[in-house]
Amino acid sequence: MLKLFKKTLAICLIGLGLGILLVLLLPMTGWLFIIGLAVVCVGFMWLAC
Repeated sequence: MLKLFKKTLAICLIGLGLGILLVLLLPMTGWLFIIGLAVVCVGFMWLAC
């Protein structure tokens, strides 16, 4: 059950990060782009655990 929850949370993080990246590719702002990239990386690391 806990493993399923962790995977769901990781997928949500990846989706959120990708959403941030897609929205921010229009007005290219550096620090927000880095935040979106970091959220995606955290999601993938969480998924790998």
